Amino acid sequence: MNSTALKMISSMATRELLSQLAEQFSRETGIAVQAEAAGGVEVAKRISAGEACDVVVLASNAIDKLIGEGRVTGARLDLVRSGVAIAVREGAARPLVRTEEDVKAAVEAAESLSYSTGPSGVYLEKLFERWGILEKVRSRIVVPPPGVPVGSLVADGRAALGFQQLSELMNLKGIVVLGPLPDAIQTMTVFSGGVCAASAQQEAARKLLAFMNSPQVAQLKREHGMEPSTATA
Repeated sequence: MNSTALKMISSMATRELLSQLAEQFSRETGIAVQAEAAGGVEVAKRISAGEACDVVVLASNAIDKLIGEGRVTGARLDLVRSGVAIAVREGAARPLVRTEEDVKAAVEAAESLSYSTGPSGVYLEKLFERWGILEKVRSRIVVPPPGVPVGSLVADGRAALGFQQLSELMNLKGIVVLGPLPDAIQTMTVFSGGVCAASAQQEAARKLLAFMNSPQVAQLKREHGMEPSTATA
């Protein structure tokens, strides 16, 4: 990758999608893109600490925080909406997850469970607290190391039940996706992009973001388990 390549950093949830979008953008424009991903909390800390990049894609609240800090310039651009799904290890028993009560029962019965440290994980802890079972299951919660997909913990048996963005679970080997969270308790995370204030290639960075929000890539987003978002902040 040459020195003029745009550098884009994202959280893991959008890694596969953004990698494909970057390749397509490069083919169509001749502008090279170096796309990398890490845990969302880690990426936010890195950008907040001043790491140089051109485009950053994170949960919308994290982008808003970076805008407030002056690390991202202009308004954020909302790219996709992503819901949480539930997975078990391949060959394991498959609990019902069709209703809120089903999911509550599955969580209470699980020998171990795992969810991300990002927005969906914060939401799930509040949900378990509302159900009155958080303290009951706390000792069984397996916290994934930074950048390690929850699905991989399920696949290798470290977690019996895993909750994560569908986009991160759907292509992993060794697991079975039971389905999304039921509508009554589903949480949608909006992943948004922003141009880094320190970027020396802001015009090209804006072109990349505009491409990633264009109607022509909407179907690709759906194929990765996410919905296009046309709303901008």
